Amino acid sequence: MAGGDGSQALVAALAMEHDIAYVCIPAGTRNHFALDLGLDRDDVLGALDAFGPAHERRVDLARVGDRIFVNNVSLGVYATIVQSSEYREAKVQTAITMLPELLGEDGSMRFCGPDGETHDHAPLLLVANNAYSLTRRSGLGTRERLDGGELGLAAVEIGSAAEVAGFVAAEAAGQLARYRGFHEWTAPEFRVEADGPIEAGVDGEALVLESPLKFRSLPSALRVRIPNHAPGWSPAALAPPSVWWTVRALGRVLAGRPPALGDHLTAVVASTAGNQR
Repeated sequence: MAGGDGSQALVAALAMEHDIAYVCIPAGTRNHFALDLGLDRDDVLGALDAFGPAHERRVDLARVGDRIFVNNVSLGVYATIVQSSEYREAKVQTAITMLPELLGEDGSMRFCGPDGETHDHAPLLLVANNAYSLTRRSGLGTRERLDGGELGLAAVEIGSAAEVAGFVAAEAAGQLARYRGFHEWTAPEFRVEADGPIEAGVDGEALVLESPLKFRSLPSALRVRIPNHAPGWSPAALAPPSVWWTVRALGRVLAGRPPALGDHLTAVVASTAGNQR
């Protein structure tokens, strides 16, 4: 498939169904799947060499309902925020203004967190095909591996307007990794419930999905051919561990943007479901 991540997922699903070796051509806008496969996203023609001498390996896919995704599904009220007419011109202020109002709406998402308890105040929730690197300064927003057989899960939990202020203050102090409403874990399956339809960004495509949402990792589901001259590793696989960058990286992953350290987090995180710059 030559195209972006959403198109890659559609064709990858067919390749999985028929157990056909898959070749990813990074001809889309961001090509995160190609990056994490270890391809050079700037070498579109070189990716075609996978039809010749290449090495083949198996990687995981993930499913939400009956839909396959290769990267991630973002859920939460930010899907509503990015559709606001004011959002494009004033991302940060729009997010801060709208978030307290949206937190009080019916239909809050409910899910079981890493502590085994039910959570229902997470306006930002990421479900990924394998875990993203969210605690490293290098390799931000990429996955160390695509064959771990697990979903990567991350949530920022905000229960009130007062906590919105705490969230913003933590960002300003550079202490977001210590924000008490942040959760990160892995699991082979995951379930999200709500009182109504759930707005979601599935590999960057804005959708409205019916509750409950059932997620499942599909280990070793896809045979992939990688050209012999390709890097062969994602940035996260090559990066040394670091700290302090967890939530910033999460925001960039959900926004579908390449990792960068200088952006204001709130503006980045607020790009979740719309996958907009």
